[in-house]
Amino acid sequence: MEVVAVRRSAVRSVVVAGLLVLGVSGGSGVSRASGVSGASEVSWASGIPRVSGSARSGPEADVAYHGRVSLEQGRLRVWVVPQNEGPAALANATLRVRLSADLADRQELAEGCVRAGLRELVCETGALPLHGRGRHIGLLLALKEPVPEVMVRIDTWWNGGASDRDLSNNQHAVLALDTGDSYAF
Repeated sequence: MEVVAVRRSAVRSVVVAGLLVLGVSGGSGVSRASGVSGASEVSWASGIPRVSGSARSGPEADVAYHGRVSLEQGRLRVWVVPQNEGPAALANATLRVRLSADLADRQELAEGCVRAGLRELVCETGALPLHGRGRHIGLLLALKEPVPEVMVRIDTWWNGGASDRDLSNNQHAVLALDTGDSYAF
């Protein structure tokens, strides 16, 4: 593993897709990432690591997300099915869900999902075969307090080291009203 000097004394580590990433806690900084195909740097915007770099030299895959969102009395349901239109299969990718309202302190998350902030979580998609689907991700999230509406943003946080030329099918913003109605994306 490559050791990199950081600008501040508070060092933070996190595992991203099986890779131990070191970075600066509480500030922006850049760390080297090794072990991820096509990744050369990790940026720490908002304290959340994001792998970037020369991913264009790796495989290409078109990750897409389809699903539903509903909000009822402070409980948000999010159901997502990740897909891969190819041309390469992916061993794993990471989906990000961001909300316009704070999550309650305690959450029971689906397997492979972790909280990444007051309003954000990330989930592994599992293997994404060529022209196939990953595992279904079902979340029942409690909000800190009931709100009349929540904007839910869904996108790819890490694309398995592949490039994706069509981001239109994996970046969604869904406004869910507190009616219990289901909104598809």
